[in-house]
Amino acid sequence: MKAQELRNKNPEELKRLLQEKRVELCKTRFDIKANQTRDNQSQKRIKKDVARILTILNSNNKSK
Repeated sequence: MKAQELRNKNPEELKRLLQEKRVELCKTRFDIKANQTRDNQSQKRIKKDVARILTILNSNNKSK
């Protein structure tokens, strides 16, 4: 997900999306450990999405 798309969302949507991404990351970690998936890049992509969301939430909090 791109940062510009995230900036257009309100904080409530961002918090909901953050929760979804964290759950998805947890499931991906378990799948990788259990050798159910070979897509290790998905974990990296999800972690970056979580970082983007947190960055935007923190910048919104500081600007208010």
